[in-house]
Amino acid sequence: MRAEQFSDVVTGHGEGPVWWPDAGLRVCDGFAGRIRSLDDDGRVTGDVRVGSFVGAFRPRTGGGLVAAAERSFVLVDADGSVEDLGEVWSSDRLRMNDGGCDPQGRFCCGSMTYAGDSPEGVLYRLSPGGRVDAVMGGLRTPNGMVYAADGRTAYFIDTPTHQVRGYDVDDDGEWRDHRVVADLGDAWPDGMTIDVEGNLWVALWGDGTVVCVDPGSGRELERVEVEGATQTSACTFGGPDLDRLYVTTSDQGGSGGPHAGAVFVATPGVRGVLPTPFAG
Repeated sequence: MRAEQFSDVVTGHGEGPVWWPDAGLRVCDGFAGRIRSLDDDGRVTGDVRVGSFVGAFRPRTGGGLVAAAERSFVLVDADGSVEDLGEVWSSDRLRMNDGGCDPQGRFCCGSMTYAGDSPEGVLYRLSPGGRVDAVMGGLRTPNGMVYAADGRTAYFIDTPTHQVRGYDVDDDGEWRDHRVVADLGDAWPDGMTIDVEGNLWVALWGDGTVVCVDPGSGRELERVEVEGATQTSACTFGGPDLDRLYVTTSDQGGSGGPHAGAVFVATPGVRGVLPTPFAG
């Protein structure tokens, strides 16, 4: 299957796409520190700047957004005002990367060194009251967190492992024993989303593709090709019927291809699910 180009080049380092009713598609422009809104024709209709960097965001139940800035969590109100909740750490060697909300509406995001060359990353969790907890350490490039429909399994990627791992989730929402649900060989898995059938759609950085895998067997079910942009960074389902797969791309390092930074779209014949919003 081949994805079509949906937008012009609208980001430098495109990441973290989210589609939401009444808001449409929004994507992170990472090193510009802004979240860009796109209309149904792929045109930019607005920006929210949250800092010098933005790795991920989610809608809030009361309107607005929660976002992961360079070293902090940020709340954006419905009127666009931005509140930085303060640095989670002080070292300028690390930044936030990818994240999402758990079924309890808590926003989780992982940190990494800028070079991604050391296991200093930590998965942090922001609760609605503002408390920040460290959930898991020893990460290099945390990416692609999604939950199974019943909330009992969390799927997570630490890119240099070349794997998607499944974690058992207990009644308190804590992650327990993990298993490998997909081994992607030499590929570099990045952002990820899930469809209504429970299959995982994983963007492969440097490969110009998104693969769909069955987490039960690890088998590849589908492959989406993105022409002209090799650094496929993340994906999400969107549109009124949640049947369009939007794919972000990046020109980080200046070697992403002639259409790097554009958003692409495919219609794979399956519906996705809306992400859980932040409960704060």
